[in-house]
Amino acid sequence: MRIEPKAASLGATIYGVDLSMPLTPDNHKAIEQALGQYGVVSFPDQELTARQLRDFSAHFGTLEINVANLFHDEQYPEVMILSNMKENGKPIGLSDAGQDWHTDMSYSKTIAFSNVLYGIQIPFRDGKSLGNTAFCNMHAAYEGLPEELKAELAGMTITHDFNKFWDMMRREKGSTRPPLTEEQRRRKPPVSHPVFLTHPITGRKVLYANPGYSMRINELPQARSDEILQFLFTHQVREEYCYRHQWAQGDVLMWDNIGTIHNAVADYGPDEHRLIKRCQVMADEYFPEQYER
Repeated sequence: MRIEPKAASLGATIYGVDLSMPLTPDNHKAIEQALGQYGVVSFPDQELTARQLRDFSAHFGTLEINVANLFHDEQYPEVMILSNMKENGKPIGLSDAGQDWHTDMSYSKTIAFSNVLYGIQIPFRDGKSLGNTAFCNMHAAYEGLPEELKAELAGMTITHDFNKFWDMMRREKGSTRPPLTEEQRRRKPPVSHPVFLTHPITGRKVLYANPGYSMRINELPQARSDEILQFLFTHQVREEYCYRHQWAQGDVLMWDNIGTIHNAVADYGPDEHRLIKRCQVMADEYFPEQYER
């Protein structure tokens, strides 16, 4: 196995691993450490079934079945389908997944460790891939905060709410997302997590906030909370913290949800087909229990 870092503050490509085969303990450890160090890793030229994608992802923790309960693989519900394609006039996948800055599962008591996406069909235009995925480095975002703000927010918590992002996407033109049902809301009530987390792999602090799900700094008056959250949301997407993965067919892209936020760039049309399968790995094997709030 060979790891080739990108020039940016995030990202590495991992060569020499066939993800359709069980991981060796050494490769498992090396991938885990690379996620902590680089935040985002890609494995080019993979050929995977839904089961093989599920089995690879499950090396790193429990797999989540998405609360929306939409567009799962027929045999493996842990594998979600992301696509703008239709069959017989009906969508085969979620067409607007992740199209704004967020980190997955911050709205859950047990947060996410990683996403694993497998690119089956990638749109191209003029020789360039579309629908690329952008990331920002939350280790760097924390380190770049003013020292007085770090001191003010130390020990504070943020409320995260699944419905915030879902409703935001429903307001987008052409959205086919239905409103959440009462049962879906009951299964994912708002939760709180520390503003700053200690990353379980690097041991360094990260900023654990995101525009998609973060609602309120609980220990502050509403006006001060709104002011600081707006600052954090602007600060954490500064250009020097960001990296964009250029998709190719056969890529498996894996990222660390604790140390990054991400955004699926929606720059392709309905006739520029995109098909990706995804697994969501929870942080149950990595995260200290005291952070599950």
